[in-house]
Amino acid sequence: MTTTWTPARIVALLGLLVLGALAGAAGWLVVDLWFPGGLVLALLALLGLFLAGRLVIGNGIGVGVPVIGWFLAYVLLGAPRPEGDFLLSSTGIGMYAYLLGGIVIAVMCATLRGPVEQPVSAGRPGR
Repeated sequence: MTTTWTPARIVALLGLLVLGALAGAAGWLVVDLWFPGGLVLALLALLGLFLAGRLVIGNGIGVGVPVIGWFLAYVLLGAPRPEGDFLLSSTGIGMYAYLLGGIVIAVMCATLRGPVEQPVSAGRPGR
């Protein structure tokens, strides 16, 4: 299946990139503020965003673009600044759980098959 790069698709991908970055920043704040519930809320937001990207674009690129935005926000907010402090600090295992959970959700959403796609056969390729 080839991907046609229409202007609407490009705008949708740029919007997903921005939404991924916003979800990453918001998730960083929520996980640190309300640890058990905030982690669940942030992971559910990622699940919704990644699934929406998959459905809107129609393939794994719709998941990959918001994942890039999410991961860039995660890394930039967690990197130490030249002054030696952090923009946002995290003092617990919640941020590692957010990172691992986000990666697992991204892989799950990227490998989903749509309802109109044929199942994959391991025994006989192409049939």
